[in-house]
Amino acid sequence: MNIEDKIKLIVAALEDIKAQDITVIDTGKLTSLFERMIIATGTSNRQTRSIADNVRVKLKEAGAYVGNTEGEATGDWVLLDLGDAIVHVMLPAVRTHYNLEELWGAAEAARARHIQADH
Repeated sequence: MNIEDKIKLIVAALEDIKAQDITVIDTGKLTSLFERMIIATGTSNRQTRSIADNVRVKLKEAGAYVGNTEGEATGDWVLLDLGDAIVHVMLPAVRTHYNLEELWGAAEAARARHIQADH
């Protein structure tokens, strides 16, 4: 399964359980650990766990790699390792506090400035 098909499957699985504010970040130029980071919000601890579980089930059904899952005990922030993609399912307050979009977006902007300065 190529990365674009995997992302479509992940986003569909997130939408199945009504995840909100789904964001996909291309991290391929920032790290060799994974190509995409997907961030989504759940409205309750129960929903974040259900969203993460649905993603895991749908990817396993499709024969995709599904690694470790962290954070299910509390459900505030559930992280799924899907090999070339990672998924963060967070409660709104946790997502606002950690602001991963800005962190990774700022890293991308800094890298772009660095590349431009070198040329």
